[in-house]
Amino acid sequence: MFAGTLTRNVETAAAQYTGMIHSTRFDIAIQLEARAKMSERSPDFDVTAVNKSGRKVRIGTAWNETGNASGNPYISMQIDVGLGPFRVNAVQTKEARAAQSSEFEIIPLVSNGLMKSGSISGELTAMDADNAFAGYIANMMFDLDFMLIENGYKTEETHPDYRIEVSSPQGKPIRVGSAWMARSNRTGNDYLSLLINTPDGDLRVNAVQNEEQRGGQTFSIIPFLESAEQEQRAKAGLALVA
Repeated sequence: MFAGTLTRNVETAAAQYTGMIHSTRFDIAIQLEARAKMSERSPDFDVTAVNKSGRKVRIGTAWNETGNASGNPYISMQIDVGLGPFRVNAVQTKEARAAQSSEFEIIPLVSNGLMKSGSISGELTAMDADNAFAGYIANMMFDLDFMLIENGYKTEETHPDYRIEVSSPQGKPIRVGSAWMARSNRTGNDYLSLLINTPDGDLRVNAVQNEEQRGGQTFSIIPFLESAEQEQRAKAGLALVA
């Protein structure tokens, strides 16, 4: 559950990039400083931050990357602030690239483990404007209120249609997953497939409409259905440009 921004500095600056990373636990200012490469896959940058004592410390590494499908450049970072390592990418929207902007958005990478859906309750409601949804998902271990915001980075068919966001205690939007519009091969009904990152793993659920809901704005969230797996198999995970 991470969000943030990264800005490319002028070439003469000591740090090539500066930015912020937010989570539900911390807000950290970071810098990306060029480092000598020992091999082709060696990191291009050290990620540094200032600790509570005012000392600059190295908290991770970063690589210049290029998307396999899109061909667009992005930055991949592995960071550890004492809670265990995590991965994020810094990407740009199509509009930012066209404007040759120096601004990047930091998004999370999906973790490796899938959490079993088990007993899940939830609801999703289409908003009246901005092609967005508001909803919640809960079980005995967690309770999340979230928003589905249209994905401005979508350039390929398999890219998510929406990003899933929650709010931190300070009100910062935190990206916690992705969602895709889909259609059931069996019934022909439209639904949404959601992948949500939780502290216990990545949770797959579907938002569907029963007979009473069909044609309205409300969807019920149910555990991921095996019958939908073939339709969504290629879409699993948080796309790098999502």
